[in-house]
Amino acid sequence: MDIVNEILEKEQKKAEKYKPITVEKHLELELDVGTLLAFDTNDLDTKLLKSDNQREAYLQSLARDNTQLLLNKIWELPTERIDEAIVVKLPQPTTVLPRSKPVPKPKPLTKWQEFAKAKGITKQKKDKLKWDEQLQKWVPLYGFRKAAAEKEKDWLIEVPQNVDPMTDMYEKKASEKSEKVAKNELQRLKNIARSRKVNIPRVGLPVTSDKANATQLSTAAVVAKASTASLGKFQDKLPKEKEARGKGVHELIPGKVRKRNAPIPTPQVERENNLNLIDRILNKRPKIDMDKAVSKHIHKEQVQRSEEKKSMKPVKGKGKAKGGNVTNFSAKKPKAGKGQRNPNKKNPGRKRR
Repeated sequence: MDIVNEILEKEQKKAEKYKPITVEKHLELELDVGTLLAFDTNDLDTKLLKSDNQREAYLQSLARDNTQLLLNKIWELPTERIDEAIVVKLPQPTTVLPRSKPVPKPKPLTKWQEFAKAKGITKQKKDKLKWDEQLQKWVPLYGFRKAAAEKEKDWLIEVPQNVDPMTDMYEKKASEKSEKVAKNELQRLKNIARSRKVNIPRVGLPVTSDKANATQLSTAAVVAKASTASLGKFQDKLPKEKEARGKGVHELIPGKVRKRNAPIPTPQVERENNLNLIDRILNKRPKIDMDKAVSKHIHKEQVQRSEEKKSMKPVKGKGKAKGGNVTNFSAKKPKAGKGQRNPNKKNPGRKRR
């Protein structure tokens, strides 16, 4: 019996570690399974939040219960097994999350991708090396080692009967390879035109109207003027000539600096940029130019000093003035032979009439 009791106690302790999956709430949670969000509108226990000892345990239990309810809702969805894993397809989200930039649109499929999708062709992973029976070694499928192996294998090329015997087969092989590269590049440009919904004829150049409009003519004139060695710096302007403006004109003018589009930032970088912008706005301080402030202060002192000098007018005659102040110098010019100027006294200057 003791052994049985011990086993039961151990099982009971193990069961206490795992909480039940059923959670009871006074108000049901608002769940958005598409974005894995759960909104709990129930009141919080303020006593447990204020206590330092029980706050952490209370928040952990609350988060655990809400997560359990969200997982219970997920397990109600239809499941399927893919590669020994159980997968659940989430429904469309109902909560709109804020974004600083619009959601990037998916790239349109190329002609080959559309064909492969219609025919059910899947991309198979290829090996990087391939065994060559002629060279009796492993040769990579691409790269400079592949080119070296081709040269080693094709050290002698047989000239067919229907070809001129003086034809250089190595040059012909290189030209065929360059033609393949040009064909692939043309197909790539066609895919870009299809994605941008540009009509391209099957043969020849695109059909254009006989007469160009004013915007096209002004754009062509600006581009032609900037296509000189000096980038149009010394070109004369016609009277009443206007610069061509519009979308795509700046990219056509040679010599202009192209500004690359900034990549879409991550949420963390976007949050840091927004916080830095708010800090710069809230903690903005006026910029002080010390040289300008010092020169302004000196100018103010000089103006004040000059005004004080102008207000001090000399008093005519001898003796005391009306205010009782005695002048330190004589306003009259000394007569010839009857006296000398006192060098210690201030000279009022020549008397004007």
